[in-house]
Amino acid sequence: QVQLVESGGGLVQPGGSLRLSCTASGSTFSIYTMAWHRQAPGKQRELVAKLPNIGSVNYADSVKGRFTISRDNAKNTMYLEMSGLKPEDTAVYYCYARYYNLEYWGKGTLVTVSS
Repeated sequence: QVQLVESGGGLVQPGGSLRLSCTASGSTFSIYTMAWHRQAPGKQRELVAKLPNIGSVNYADSVKGRFTISRDNAKNTMYLEMSGLKPEDTAVYYCYARYYNLEYWGKGTLVTVSS
């Protein structure tokens, strides 16, 4: 069992920056494919960025060039650096981990982009 805890959300003005963190319990963090998803009010949850344990990073077209996903396996932590934030980035951001058929979700952290 893996528990994922997000942090770093909050209110930010358009054009601003935030860094989200996701800390995982357990000692096998490095084997998991990690990802950030988000769900805006009234919309379906969508993939923001994916970071496999091996392989290429994938970003949603809407965040390419503005968001950066990374991980520190020694700290069991994944990050999402967000810059150039737009009101349409407002959503609950969820941490996700997968290893074969095992999937885990965090409870989410709210990011609000508004002036």
